[in-house]
Amino acid sequence: MMPKVRALGLSRWHGRVRALANLDFELGPGIWGLLGPNGSGKTTLMRLIAGLIAPSLGRIEVCGEAPFANPRVLGRIGFCPEPDAVFPEMSAFEFVSTMAELNGFSREEASSRSRAILEQLELGPVMDRPARNYSRGMRQRVKLAQALVHDPEVILLDEPMAGVDPLSRHAMMREIHRRGAEGATILFSSHVLSEIEALTNQILLLVKGHLLALGDAQAIREMLQGYVHRVRVECDRPRELALRLLETFHEIEKIEFLDPSLVEFSSKNADLLYESILREAILGEFEIHSIVSPDDRLDALFQELIKRNVRHS
Repeated sequence: MMPKVRALGLSRWHGRVRALANLDFELGPGIWGLLGPNGSGKTTLMRLIAGLIAPSLGRIEVCGEAPFANPRVLGRIGFCPEPDAVFPEMSAFEFVSTMAELNGFSREEASSRSRAILEQLELGPVMDRPARNYSRGMRQRVKLAQALVHDPEVILLDEPMAGVDPLSRHAMMREIHRRGAEGATILFSSHVLSEIEALTNQILLLVKGHLLALGDAQAIREMLQGYVHRVRVECDRPRELALRLLETFHEIEKIEFLDPSLVEFSSKNADLLYESILREAILGEFEIHSIVSPDDRLDALFQELIKRNVRHS
């Protein structure tokens, strides 16, 4: 199956500033998270895929064609930009239906589609009110609605959850999940890792315009050769557990006692460390209250990759 989005040696400069450097990747159907700190090139990449700007070098393809100035491709893309794009004097219905008409639908079809997507995003009761009276979360949902109203194959969401309330977040997440399950290719950018984790484990990590990683969280763990993993154990006899582990497990990098009942072990072999802790806990009949890792979330991987890039840049 042909990937919906493909980058080949993709680079982009803004004047003398290099925003993206020699990116190569392919995105198929499903939800993809685009992670990176501010200034990493996320918005530039979104704009290139959306056909709003052209590459300086290399190529970006959407549905097999270059999107820039290509109406055949642009109609297959839905783009929810980061900046507020809703006109304050227009209602949500007027704004979304206008965008649907610009995508080639008749007025009747545009009206039907707009009401349906606004209802889906729980904006039905307010869709005819002027947008100047909307909350931040409501305006974000209107932006999402205009990106989805024409049922695009490729959906680009640039920081869509920024500043939204829990109700808006729930409605938006539900619709994004649904579209991804139905086969759309969705690229969702954020620097808040919990947002990405709630949607997908397929990630692209950008730092300083470079693609540092592409894959799921486990794939990124595997590329972190030499990365020290930490495991915290809360138990009744942490010092005795540490002594037993030192005698049987010889890949411990560090042991730190965080409080009278909490000990943290560090090792480059996370799987074997977990197995050894569990074995000694059973053999020694320790009373274990919890075994957790501060590195189980993507945050630790994200920060480690950034630090590595900074050290080698």
